[in-house]
Amino acid sequence: MITGVDSMRNEIEKLANIIKDSKCLVVMTGAGMDTESNIPDFRSQNGLWYKVDPAKVATVEAMYQNYPLFHEFYSARIKNMENVVPHKGHYVLAELEKKGYLKSIATQNISGLHTRAGSKNVYELHGNLRRIKCNECGTRHTIEDFLDKKNCNKCGKNFLRPEIVLFGEMLPTNIWDRAIRDVKNSDVFIIIGTSLQVSPVNQMPYIAKGKTIYINMEKARGYNFDLEIIGKAGEILGELGEILL
Repeated sequence: MITGVDSMRNEIEKLANIIKDSKCLVVMTGAGMDTESNIPDFRSQNGLWYKVDPAKVATVEAMYQNYPLFHEFYSARIKNMENVVPHKGHYVLAELEKKGYLKSIATQNISGLHTRAGSKNVYELHGNLRRIKCNECGTRHTIEDFLDKKNCNKCGKNFLRPEIVLFGEMLPTNIWDRAIRDVKNSDVFIIIGTSLQVSPVNQMPYIAKGKTIYINMEKARGYNFDLEIIGKAGEILGELGEILL
């Protein structure tokens, strides 16, 4: 009798064999990769946008129309990140890169946890919450400048913000182009912890020419993956690491 646990183990072993045979492995991660580090996702019942209207806090228009609310929201997010640490899955991906299995990670996450876990080649498609810039002139600032509501020390304006992609903004072209290049050149593309509802990242599986693997708590609609493993990213990657590392 094959149990659910046995079935998942078999799928993880299949993935391990695929990775062993791979010449160019690329990974893309979303919010579900970070939930096991106690960072909320966006679209579940406990998600960020279930509780807060993104139009009121996560657009450039919202920043200009109500900067105090914008500042309060992102200050709280930054402070909530202070005690957040990478989980086992982040470290497994870093080790896979170190061992030569993994070429790069493209991530929708703004936590910086992949880099903190030791990954070197990370494309932060949506930016990083801990990088601060002036929206008027682009000058970089410290987190303390933002939290203290300081004006820009170059142009004098008071529109400091995290260097993340807000709704309605374009993804950074140079980072996006490099990520797409790697996805196109990959022979294995693993998507982890994303419902693939956000454009243009949801087009990546269609761009990949090799095998596509999907790891998430629930299935994604409209895709035909070579392998799907339904479960927690950290647990699945932890077992994968036990096999490969």
